[in-house]
Amino acid sequence: MYRSQDCNSLRKSDIGKQVTLAGWVNVTRDHGGVIFIDLRDREGLTQVVFRPEENAELAKEAHSLRSEDVIEVSGRVAARLPGTENPDLATGDMEVIPNQLRILNRADTLPFPIDAEPQNEDLRMRHRYFDLRRPRLARNLRVRHRVAKATRDYLDTQRFVEVETPILSKSTPEGARDFLVPSRITPGKFYALPQAPQQYKQLLMVAGVEKYFQIAKCFRDEDLRADRQPEFTQIDIETSFVTPHDIFAVTEGMLAAIFKAARNIDIKTPFDRLTYREAVSRYGSDKPDRRFGMELVDLGEIFRQSSFKVFRSALDAGGVVKAINAKGFAGITIGQADELTEIAKLYGAKGLAFIKIENGEWKSPIVKFFSETEKAALQSKLKIAEGDCIFFGADKWEIACEVLGRLRLRIAEMQKLTPAAEIWDFLWVTDFPLFEWSAEENKWNAMHHPFTRPKAEDISLFEAKKFREIRAEAYDVVLNGVEIGGGSIRIHEPQLQEKMFEALSISPEDRQAQFGHLLRALHLGAPPHGGIALGLDRLVMLICGEETIRDVMAFPKNNRGIDLMTQSPAEVDPRQLRDLSLKLGKDKKP
Repeated sequence: MYRSQDCNSLRKSDIGKQVTLAGWVNVTRDHGGVIFIDLRDREGLTQVVFRPEENAELAKEAHSLRSEDVIEVSGRVAARLPGTENPDLATGDMEVIPNQLRILNRADTLPFPIDAEPQNEDLRMRHRYFDLRRPRLARNLRVRHRVAKATRDYLDTQRFVEVETPILSKSTPEGARDFLVPSRITPGKFYALPQAPQQYKQLLMVAGVEKYFQIAKCFRDEDLRADRQPEFTQIDIETSFVTPHDIFAVTEGMLAAIFKAARNIDIKTPFDRLTYREAVSRYGSDKPDRRFGMELVDLGEIFRQSSFKVFRSALDAGGVVKAINAKGFAGITIGQADELTEIAKLYGAKGLAFIKIENGEWKSPIVKFFSETEKAALQSKLKIAEGDCIFFGADKWEIACEVLGRLRLRIAEMQKLTPAAEIWDFLWVTDFPLFEWSAEENKWNAMHHPFTRPKAEDISLFEAKKFREIRAEAYDVVLNGVEIGGGSIRIHEPQLQEKMFEALSISPEDRQAQFGHLLRALHLGAPPHGGIALGLDRLVMLICGEETIRDVMAFPKNNRGIDLMTQSPAEVDPRQLRDLSLKLGKDKKP
């Protein structure tokens, strides 16, 4: 037996007992020949004290110990000397006086101190097995475990069945690039790693499972960022004979169970709801962060007859004029103004107009074009006061809202408006557009996926080809401005699915080649069904207060999609390529 208990379990009631502990040397301190060691395992720390007067040989051996050596000690639990207690440790009232020391393994020079926060992420990724020993990362993995367990426990109480779906599947258009896996048995053909179990979970509904869930691995070959990895995990849910309100209820109950288990936090349910149109109009985003104000305000009625051509022409063309009031931001610097202007241009604006209110004066080149009536209306509608800064957007609705939404978030960062205290603001965003226009492809695409159901009252718009006006029975769940999940009610009737494919300009041949298995299933009594998928990594990231999902995954890739620990992706033996009937293309010489 390496240990009789862990390094966080000793209490005053254990004083006088003989114990055996094992773990890593966290810290060593030499106080005049007396060696103090903080012994660490997964659960916590215990102080071990080697005194030469009690065992000279043992103290001499302990003197050679260094950080991260792995040891086993046996000895007597004793009370710490008065005044040396550590109230920050659960074991801070006692120490172990050893009579035996066994060195199980020596640690070489460490890549970085275990108690440091390395700035070089590549160094952390290269030594990830060491990085994971750090308390913050170890805590994150345990929180992730509690989130996954709470998910399974809650869904089990709701009579959901966990079903695993294939990892090797078929490449179908899902919105991102597939990872392809060549088949040795059928040369020239490929599997695809699933971007999501979307079609499989719908087929499980046809199979009569009725309530399915899975904590599923998903794969997407796309550019990486803080909340995106090439492989990720989602909580995947699908159920039959449901409305969106049923999905909302089960999701809210599950999230309440997760937060209670992971952080002992009681979240407020039911969540607020906003339609897509309301969210974008008020916050400039379909995943709004509502923890601060600065909402977008529509100014169309004020400027509809204005002599200011920029605003008037936007309105005459069917667009909008909107503004946000950055309270107390009149001291904006030239550098900040330049940065915000570049953001505005990046998202489609031709420039950025703003007004600073300083010393009772409205400072901006555009003020001279405003009538006194317009200024008074602005003052009232935007609640303008000394020290404010007003930013305008005048363009198509989509562009004006997105530009101001992006500015809103960046200004909030500049002004540090996000509350320091933890606030858990959950929100449902509903009624998304069913389609989005692709100017590059000159066609309509599905905003979510081609199996999303249109709202019943909008189905008649298919015949009139008013695709821009058709809304989806789709919904996202948002937490503090981060989309943590999304889903929809699905199309279960073959005839409606055919209409959807026609609107997406998918030919009958392509329908059969890509989705024939699902279409055949819809003809065999598919029930009404719908579901949702939540990003497990992203959810745990928020619960842990981290800024990247890499810090809540055991072995992530870096921001270039590389696993520096195993040095993958890597070249393979040419014989493996030959077995797969593959030949690598070579760069053409100039």
